[in-house]
Amino acid sequence: EKTKGWNFSNMKMDQKTALKLMEEHNQKYFGCSLKDATKQQVYKTICYVIKDMLIDKNMEFSKKENANGDKHVYYMSMEFLVGTSLHNNLYNLKVEEHFKKALAGIGIDIEEIYEIEPDAGLGNGGLGRLASCYMDSFTSLGIPATGYSIRYEFGIFKQKIIDGWQMEFPDDWLNLGDVWLNPHTDESVEVKFGGYVDEYTDELGGYHAELKNYSTVIAVPYDMFISGYDSNAVNKLVLWSAKSPKNLDMAAFSRGDYAKALEENNKAEVISKILYPADNHIEGKILRIRQQYFFVSASLQTIVGKHYKKYGTLDNLADKVSIHINDTHPALCVPELMRLLMDDYNYGWDDAWEITKKTLSYTNHTVMSEALERWSENMFREQLPRIYQIVAEINRRLLLSLNEVYPGDFAKMDYMAVIANGEIRMANLCLACCHTINGVSKLHSDILVKSIFNDYYNIDNSRFTNVTNGIAYRRWLCQSNPELTAYLTELIGDGFKKDSNELEKLLKYHGDKEVLTNLKKIKYNNKLRLCDYISKANGVNVDPNSVFDIQIKRLHEYKRQLLNVLQIMHMYRMIKENPSLDIPPRTFVFASKASAGYFMAKQIIRLIIALSNTINSDPVVRDKIKVVFIEDYKVSLAEKIIPAADISEQISIAGKEASGTGNMKLMINGAVTLGTLDGANVEIFEQVGEDNIFLFGMKAHEVDELWRRGYSPVDWLRGNSDLQAVIDMLTSNVLGARFDDIAKSLLTNAYGVADAYMTIADFDSYVAAQQRVSDTYKDETKFMNMSLTNIAKAGIFSSDRAVAEYAENIWHCR
Repeated sequence: EKTKGWNFSNMKMDQKTALKLMEEHNQKYFGCSLKDATKQQVYKTICYVIKDMLIDKNMEFSKKENANGDKHVYYMSMEFLVGTSLHNNLYNLKVEEHFKKALAGIGIDIEEIYEIEPDAGLGNGGLGRLASCYMDSFTSLGIPATGYSIRYEFGIFKQKIIDGWQMEFPDDWLNLGDVWLNPHTDESVEVKFGGYVDEYTDELGGYHAELKNYSTVIAVPYDMFISGYDSNAVNKLVLWSAKSPKNLDMAAFSRGDYAKALEENNKAEVISKILYPADNHIEGKILRIRQQYFFVSASLQTIVGKHYKKYGTLDNLADKVSIHINDTHPALCVPELMRLLMDDYNYGWDDAWEITKKTLSYTNHTVMSEALERWSENMFREQLPRIYQIVAEINRRLLLSLNEVYPGDFAKMDYMAVIANGEIRMANLCLACCHTINGVSKLHSDILVKSIFNDYYNIDNSRFTNVTNGIAYRRWLCQSNPELTAYLTELIGDGFKKDSNELEKLLKYHGDKEVLTNLKKIKYNNKLRLCDYISKANGVNVDPNSVFDIQIKRLHEYKRQLLNVLQIMHMYRMIKENPSLDIPPRTFVFASKASAGYFMAKQIIRLIIALSNTINSDPVVRDKIKVVFIEDYKVSLAEKIIPAADISEQISIAGKEASGTGNMKLMINGAVTLGTLDGANVEIFEQVGEDNIFLFGMKAHEVDELWRRGYSPVDWLRGNSDLQAVIDMLTSNVLGARFDDIAKSLLTNAYGVADAYMTIADFDSYVAAQQRVSDTYKDETKFMNMSLTNIAKAGIFSSDRAVAEYAENIWHCR
């Protein structure tokens, strides 16, 4: 409950008021004065103060929305990688300095308080971080929006490197992170699984379907309030927690069967225990589908119920509501909205389908076939019998319509079907229904309409569009890199804090030696901060004068961390053969998590660790190159790494990365991209020009052509003595361990298609690009001009721009 007696929405904040608020809240919650409180109590106290401010602002914003009858956007995502909230909220509310000074007055450093907060364990990578960036931008732009997801108790996992291996441990983020969450048990909803469908007609001949003998899970909503920069708006992220309607089986407990007594409770609550349970077994697949339906059903029941209560009809649902499906995980929005309209509100199929089509839109985030979710038809039917009926009817009607467009082309219809070969295809479910489908970069959207979604595009190309991803740049520049932000403000004013396009004004300082020198000093200071972290976390001392070459992203073979590693091994060999080799010292920094069941990705991490140990302990090379793997990658760690980067490694095989957003965060902090023309790298190249980026490798169409001709990595290796020597290192003990399985994955079909991501084919081009990096870095003026240009041209990659495009072209709410 909010502290009474204060009007937080219109409060004029100053140092004195901030201190008084903290004293009152600390007394209320902890029964002591602020200066006698522990640091954890101080952290929670500030959070309670800020949360009260956000609650009041949200109430005022909701009143305005209701008065104006504004359209509301509901953003459905399995992930929201929020990171930490305290610094972000203080900055957005423009009260950080007041709280900082108030705390300093009683001897407390706010930076130490920031370090206490855990990252909210609600996401895994770019998909979830993008969703969080968009929530920030919704609020900054004053667009009424609600995000919906699951309140994962343990998030993804804590990563520890033990004896060179990634080990996964529970991420108990709620221990301190729950301070931002407001539970609303009175708004809980029932989600039904299993059972059977009883079909009947009423006396008027109307069809009815009723689910019977089902099991129930209770979805309890928790609100997390989302601030925007210098905005009167505050939106909400609603996170559902799974509870059993029956906490204890007393009969089983009484007879001493204690495990049985808690069985139903455990079965229900496991739904919101952990993000992305391993699904290489049937139990994991069942849990995933239950997670997806759980949060979709709870969310849509709430959305539809609130709308009906307000308007007394659902005829105008699409006029007042936009529901957006972020990748295929929430694809069950399609049949669930149909179920609600037909079963709970008595709409016929045709009317329900029209409302559903006009209300739902879909963003695709991948061209990777394994990420376009498919579920066993039998498992799906067993878990969600009524939803299965609706999906089957959607598929039946779809096939009838497709046969009119592609008469007799059964192969094409099978490819486009929602149900085929015993599988439910979630992407096709979205394609069959949603009024708009978008990709997340120009290249990605082009690939979608020309390849995997081409048949749907040919039927109706008006439904397909592109919205290139964006980042909440105020977090990644203004908060993460305050020294650079202050200097930019001195040079070009502070207009860029509201309008990222204002960064282009920096271009007038291109070639200004004083400005370039100051930018280099700021980069050096950020490197010092990262050096200090690496020294404490890894026990490795790295040179802040070296080139900081950074690859931070989820560990996946298509992102080609392995290509980076092979090039470092090549560089290691060159220095061993010629210790006086004239290259600028280089520090290679990796940070990433591999999915727990992803064998090859974990092997690549093991290889990075082995290479790091070998190089960092070798007196011949360690002053030239060092390799660091920083464990437990997360948002708060990225905020330390990104401002220190000189080189941004974006080296995925062309045509596989949908967009990327790390490339944008690194760019706006002055890192120069070393990458392929993949994802949003294409648009970065368009912005900065070929003189301000290091490009290499095949283009997407060249990759496709090589596959069609027949790609044999063994043939490419033949005659390449440098690469052969590197591969030989994998199968010897020169790194302190053998990595035969990685070598086999490159040269044989033992782990699927040999070199599926063409690491060998792009190796020489990548080595040459790395040589250009070394040569360019020696020319300080040239390199810093490249860095300045990247900062100046990064404004287009703001999530404010992306959300504004969605709002205008897809959701039609502006």
